[in-house]
Amino acid sequence: MEPSTPASAAPFVLPRSTGLIVLEDCFHFPGCFLPLFIYEQRYRQMLDHALSTSRLFCVGTMHDDELLPVSTAGLIRASKKRDDGTSHVMLYGVTRVRFTDWTQEKPFRIALIEPFHTLKQSSDEEMEAMKLEAMSMLPPATPECGEAIRTLRSGLCQMTCPDLVCDIISYHFIRDPAVLRRLLLEPYLEERYSVLIHELKKLRDE
Repeated sequence: MEPSTPASAAPFVLPRSTGLIVLEDCFHFPGCFLPLFIYEQRYRQMLDHALSTSRLFCVGTMHDDELLPVSTAGLIRASKKRDDGTSHVMLYGVTRVRFTDWTQEKPFRIALIEPFHTLKQSSDEEMEAMKLEAMSMLPPATPECGEAIRTLRSGLCQMTCPDLVCDIISYHFIRDPAVLRRLLLEPYLEERYSVLIHELKKLRDE
């Protein structure tokens, strides 16, 4: 549960297309690190394609036999290839994207993508209040993961972007695939926080 930081201070330019690895109920969010073990031949090719182009690819999420139309463009922060051709990859979530079409389906998918913008209707003060409410409901530190939670909480306290805080808390603490699906697909930040706070309350009351 390490706090996540942006990959670079340079402006991020979203490419026109990106490769996909399709996984069942695997939800990646902006601001979060996702470790992956790449072993299938088609995804080895996808990784090579990403490393030779934008260093970006998406995790396409299969949920109830449906490929979700929204994902997170992930930047390859580390990739270590083993002697057998498999690779350990650390993927950093940069921004939500929507799939608009396919330019390739075999041996791996390549999707045309567009930004999936986060929408807000509330004032900065109201968003800050939602952020603080969600943070106040984080589970207490335990002997097993106390240091990790303290480090995560400290990192979140330093973040000024409520979008990022919501996504990072969702990624680390929500486990229900149906809820994660809602959080990933929801464009309005207020609704994301409403869902997140409701789920955190349920966790606290268990």
